[in-house]
Amino acid sequence: MLGSGEVAAVVAEYLQQSRLPNIVLDPVLRSSSGAKLIDEAGVATIRGSLLQLCDVVTPNTEEAAELAGAGLNLSSEPWDAALPKLRMIARRLHELGCQAVVITGGHLKHPNDYLSYIGGVDEQVLAGSRVESGATHGTGCAFATALACGLAQGRDLLQAAREAKEYVRRAIAAAYPVGKGIGPVNQLFG
Repeated sequence: MLGSGEVAAVVAEYLQQSRLPNIVLDPVLRSSSGAKLIDEAGVATIRGSLLQLCDVVTPNTEEAAELAGAGLNLSSEPWDAALPKLRMIARRLHELGCQAVVITGGHLKHPNDYLSYIGGVDEQVLAGSRVESGATHGTGCAFATALACGLAQGRDLLQAAREAKEYVRRAIAAAYPVGKGIGPVNQLFG
């Protein structure tokens, strides 16, 4: 979570200088409760610099729509209605410099993810199944981290994304109730 334009600019400068491989950006823009977690300058830096410096970006549908300037809410739409809109959002993110994008759709009516490669030339739908659980806090971070680990281990993007999706599904299924509200996924399963 970057929090501000100042922090985002420092990260962008570091990535520009270091040219590290397998950079995965999870653009955390809002909390599960809807609170803003980054200022407008930070969002501008993500759009203007960070998207071009990363190998893959992993926004959820709301984050992807905001970054693309689409202003859409797809959560209640059936998959066949959401898919063309996800394609349009991914195309806009590619135009902003994204090499690859995985739009995570765990909160969609049909919890599929959408993967689009450079320029939107190739796409994959990663089918999902809903795990009924009150423990979904941290799913985006867990997905991005698992994806980065898969890429670092030499997997191609599609394989790494499939494995990351399965990892998160298992972490949700293995979670146990903690406190009130949305609980954390269990990343220590197995």
